[in-house]
Amino acid sequence: MNTIRLVEIAHARSGDKGNHSNIGVVAYTAAGFEHLRQLLTPEWIAERFKSLGVTRVDRFELPKIHAFNFLLYDALAGGASRSLRIDTQGKLLSTALLDMTIDEPANLAAMRPSA
Repeated sequence: MNTIRLVEIAHARSGDKGNHSNIGVVAYTAAGFEHLRQLLTPEWIAERFKSLGVTRVDRFELPKIHAFNFLLYDALAGGASRSLRIDTQGKLLSTALLDMTIDEPANLAAMRPSA
């Protein structure tokens, strides 16, 4: 099966909430949102960021704007003022997520932004 990068059907932003990080994911289309609703489960996100020591992931849905907000608990090794990581505020987590590959959906054209 072919794969695509998540960035082909969504965009994202991330940041810090103390020792936790949030990642907002916004699908370009309603079809993309429905696909991501099935794919981007808290378990899927937790598995992909487990190397950061994430202890829990909560997902919040914002269907009217085709978006999700994920809260990744304990993802920042103490937070901006305590962590020795390069990305102490989790700003690159959205970039990392968007670069991940997923199986190419059958209706990919309906998920891409219109030109």
